[in-house]
Amino acid sequence: MRLLYVFALILAVRIASVFVVQTYYVPDEYWQSLEVAHKLTFGYGYLTWEWVQGIRSYVYPLIIAGIYKLLALLQLDSAQLLVLLPRLLQATLTAYSDYRFYVWTGKRKWALFLILVPWFWFYTGSRTLANTLEASLTTIALSYFPWIGEGSAYLWPAAICCFLRPTAAVIWVPLVIYHLRKTRQPPLKLILKHFVLIGAFVAGVGIAIDTYWHGQLIVTPWEFLKYNILHNIGSFYGSHPWYWYFTVGLPTVLGINTLPFIYGIMETVRKGDRQPVSKQLLISILVTLVVLSTVEHKEFRFVTSLLPLCLYVCAESLSRWSYRASRTQLWAAALVILLGNVVPAWYLSTVHQKGPIELMPKLQEIARDYRDEREQRANILFLMPCHSTPYYSHIHENVTMRFLTCNPNLEQQENFIDEADRFFEAPMHWLRSHIPVHPITAQPSHVVLFDSLEKKITDFLINYKLLYSIEHAEVKKWVESPLLQDLSTALGTQLPNVASLLQHVQPRTGKSILVYQRLKKGEENAFNRQQDADQADPPELPAEPQSSENLFN
Repeated sequence: MRLLYVFALILAVRIASVFVVQTYYVPDEYWQSLEVAHKLTFGYGYLTWEWVQGIRSYVYPLIIAGIYKLLALLQLDSAQLLVLLPRLLQATLTAYSDYRFYVWTGKRKWALFLILVPWFWFYTGSRTLANTLEASLTTIALSYFPWIGEGSAYLWPAAICCFLRPTAAVIWVPLVIYHLRKTRQPPLKLILKHFVLIGAFVAGVGIAIDTYWHGQLIVTPWEFLKYNILHNIGSFYGSHPWYWYFTVGLPTVLGINTLPFIYGIMETVRKGDRQPVSKQLLISILVTLVVLSTVEHKEFRFVTSLLPLCLYVCAESLSRWSYRASRTQLWAAALVILLGNVVPAWYLSTVHQKGPIELMPKLQEIARDYRDEREQRANILFLMPCHSTPYYSHIHENVTMRFLTCNPNLEQQENFIDEADRFFEAPMHWLRSHIPVHPITAQPSHVVLFDSLEKKITDFLINYKLLYSIEHAEVKKWVESPLLQDLSTALGTQLPNVASLLQHVQPRTGKSILVYQRLKKGEENAFNRQQDADQADPPELPAEPQSSENLFN
């Protein structure tokens, strides 16, 4: 019964995260899962180049598509449920993996505490990311790994994980070698009866699913490795130095938990024979970091699957330390870890980059209700860095939408520049080349952009009125704050200007997202008169309102 209470607590935290985490993290949360599922289920949407080239597996989106199809059959396919239910599903899987972590670690109190409080896991554990699914499957597989005795049940979640995310295999190579060395079974028999059979079955089913939905025989893990490793396509989206995961990536993901993790490393090195599990996990962590460091493109989420391994090391070391620590020390350590995780979890889950999530319900309402003077539905243009927002999965209306693409140089063209870069180099030139001037009804009915772009395209926006201004991120406020300017001055001219550095974090975004609506026929004069009136401070109007004819003519 106690285990049931533990699972209920874990599930409650994960379900709560679905409603607390209302910010935008990375495009893949939507464009590699929800958008694909929406396209499969409802027949309209957008598939990114990864799906055209066949480097992604349909397995995960098909699970979400199953939810969408059920909602459609029940006529409950509202935009709100299309967004909510997949997150609830992922949160439930995450909760089960957390429960398995608790069981795997010997039902230690520190283990339960450490799996519930990490800021990054709270921030990503309910997101529909392949990396979140990978971390959950990795945790489940580790909990079934034969650390004591024999068993091969772990191979099922590990094999699924490796098929969906081929880079996950790096974690399992050292663990499989460890399994083969410690097993009492003949290694060849274990390989043939379990490794080969389970691996072949999972791969066969995965290849069959992908072949059907991609429309041709395809092995998506191979395509993934070919494009990302052999062709190094990932570097198109940014590159970092080889040591980044060691100095920035993993420490950031761990946050304050880096301190007990370092302590755990020291304890494991000193007492490796008495902590064989932690020792083996550290080997897997090191091998994974070294291999991932050879790839130019690096992201925090790529080491999410290492989180359960690191937290096990933390839990074991803190549990051993607890026997000789005082009650005051225990509470102090727990409080520091809790506060060190709560602050970034709260800020990143509720404040930073909340704009896209608050934007989509407004666009959904526009897409559903808007009609222009010709009774045409909305036509929405996103003048933002590519994939800055979710798309059809959050709007669920078959209206025309366009965004700036950022496909990589797949054909190896010389001096290649993607569409988004071409736009931001000369915004007005791009608009004149791609958006018709006459008739005005041929222009987009709505334009979505960050406030940093507004002044650069004022000539284009002359036929539009501001509909919404949605707060997005704090970084621009920091840049503009007098305190930051004073700090830069205090640092002296020989040191980098702090504001200048922050301005280049992401110069194409801003502190607000703006939604402009095209002026309808007869609305031009009224709107411009109101603009002039606001600026000229006109005399008081008579009590009787003017007729519509006088106002617009």
